[in-house]
Amino acid sequence: MTLLQSIILGIVEGITEFLPISSTGHLILASRLLGLPQTDFQKSFEIAIQLGAIASVIVLYWRQFLVPAVLGRVIAAFIPTGLIGFALYHVVKTYLFGSDTVVLWALGLGGVALIVFELLHKESDDAVADVAAIPYSKAVLIGLFQSLSIVPGVSRAGATIVGGLILGLSRSTIVEFSFLLAVPTMLAATGYDLLKNASSFEPQQFGVLAAGFISSFFVALLSIKFLLAFVRTRTFIPFGIYRIAVALAFAFL
Repeated sequence: MTLLQSIILGIVEGITEFLPISSTGHLILASRLLGLPQTDFQKSFEIAIQLGAIASVIVLYWRQFLVPAVLGRVIAAFIPTGLIGFALYHVVKTYLFGSDTVVLWALGLGGVALIVFELLHKESDDAVADVAAIPYSKAVLIGLFQSLSIVPGVSRAGATIVGGLILGLSRSTIVEFSFLLAVPTMLAATGYDLLKNASSFEPQQFGVLAAGFISSFFVALLSIKFLLAFVRTRTFIPFGIYRIAVALAFAFL
């Protein structure tokens, strides 16, 4: 992988990480378009580069992590995701990350599910409107919804947001909580993967990873602002349509 390819993938990651369209799925498909084989380093890159986007959340929301009520709910939601991710790490990285078929089916079916959900969902007047007021039981359930995203193409943001809406959170609240929950989730995923695989990286590969990290960080700052503005007035139906279109386009290709 060249530095330019790393930067391109970093831009893809920064745009897609917080939108309900699957950053991992897009990274895998973008790697195919760039002619990059699914080596062990490539798979680790597609996991670790997400940390760049997550760093943008820390910059924008670090004060939230200092609020005990917020931090407690983030930890409660992370626990089920962390346990499931740890248990299935080998299966996911060995079999699912190398499968275009899994990604395309997850993108397409996820798009259909997103459209159907938005057509049926109506936010209640008493929806939870503050992250600090999310019941701990619902925080844990949101973590279970997030764990669905271990399948490439499902979308961590999409699974978390839809789960939160089903559980009675307001749209803006669950979007913000999804941002916050991404931090421990991706820190754990990246840290665990690097711990197992970093010793096999070649020296120049760390520079490639750094380039992707930096580009994804700056692009993600803009992506977060876009999504916050978008959810105030619109549904996620356009993202559902986009997912289906991408899945069909790549299936024909």
